[in-house]
Amino acid sequence: MKTRIEQEFVNNIEKYVSQTGHNLIIKITRESQFEEADAIEMFREMDVKGMIIFPTEKETYNDAVLRLTLDKFPFVLIDRYMENILTYSVTSENEAGTYEAISYLINKGHKNIGLISPIITNTVTHERARGFENAFLKRKTTINKNLWLTLSFNEIAQSKTPKLIRDFLLNKPEMTAVFTMNAELALYTHLAISSLKKEIGRKIELLTFDPLGISGISFIKQDIAECSKKTVELLLEQIEGTYKPKRIYVPVELKISESVEILETIIT
Repeated sequence: MKTRIEQEFVNNIEKYVSQTGHNLIIKITRESQFEEADAIEMFREMDVKGMIIFPTEKETYNDAVLRLTLDKFPFVLIDRYMENILTYSVTSENEAGTYEAISYLINKGHKNIGLISPIITNTVTHERARGFENAFLKRKTTINKNLWLTLSFNEIAQSKTPKLIRDFLLNKPEMTAVFTMNAELALYTHLAISSLKKEIGRKIELLTFDPLGISGISFIKQDIAECSKKTVELLLEQIEGTYKPKRIYVPVELKISESVEILETIIT
């Protein structure tokens, strides 16, 4: 619930659930698989009719989620899904959106494009990384993965991440553009870029997945309302007795900003 996107998901899901005459009960697991398993067990004991799960960002699947699949209990995974396991899921077109964004930067003349990402552990980060790679591969252009910075979850915090990114950018003088996997990393990268521009006059173009809320930064926009609506529809389908697992992809849109606004923030 710490990002605007997650808040929009909850707001829209609650709206569509209420429209069906049902009530939404929320449990926040804070990226803990233990909390996630406890929440699933708690909801099953409460005899809820179905669940919508925003899975934790881990490399392995939660056994509690797998049990739901085996039991054919009504549930939908939103934003992420389980590869090689047939479940209901709704996610944005992460790969296609990132491909379009990186293609845009390449077409502008950028050759050395950086990537700043959490550790690549789930379907969202895998798909976005694949979209980044394919933009280069389909043009038969060399991709420099030395310009990729992946951060562990305990490294992502306002107190430390901007400095880590600033140091990374300083050590990569050839980089002229950077793509961030989400809005939180975009904010920290924006602070780092602003610092370098103020100190040494270096300009780096920033493009990100999800809006940062600062004018002048291009981004990929997810259709959160449509994702939420599809999720509720798939859950109701199961509650009403149909079980035909499917994976739904919702289109995204690249939003190009023509102006640039720089934060006057110095990272120390």
